[in-house]
Amino acid sequence: MEFLRQATWSPYLVGFAIGVLSWLSFLISRKALGTSTSYARTSGMIWQKYDRDLVLNMKYYQQYLPEIDWQWMLVIGIIIGSFISSLLSGEFSLSFLPATEFESILNQNVLGRIFSALAGGMLVGFGARWSGGCPSGHGISGTLQLSLSSWIAAICFFISGIAVALLLY
Repeated sequence: MEFLRQATWSPYLVGFAIGVLSWLSFLISRKALGTSTSYARTSGMIWQKYDRDLVLNMKYYQQYLPEIDWQWMLVIGIIIGSFISSLLSGEFSLSFLPATEFESILNQNVLGRIFSALAGGMLVGFGARWSGGCPSGHGISGTLQLSLSSWIAAICFFISGIAVALLLY
């Protein structure tokens, strides 16, 4: 179990583990792995505190009830697992937006970086809902089901990531 203390893990081991997790997800819950719906459900849970009837009458929330489900708990597990992994590897550090190359490229201060992160997160969330899934939903669950739309989405994720990396670095 020494590999749990490593700062980086073998991509082959991690890929195998995600494959097994995906398989178990389908076997046990009959649902694909994915996380973007959890963020939309959270939005509904917050919104219904102010106007429950409005939320429950929306078609989206009739299909995806604003409640805590197993995918929502998966998001919590990802956060907790990341924290534990950083502690075990000795890589944990408490910092507020650490300096990166990205900061020097955009010449931003802390508020600019916070705004960029929020704007980017909202755009990613919008895109995930518009495309019917996030990179984990399409890239992992959809491609293993041989879904054509998921293969196209995964290819676009990689092309976009490469293009942005080339532009920034």
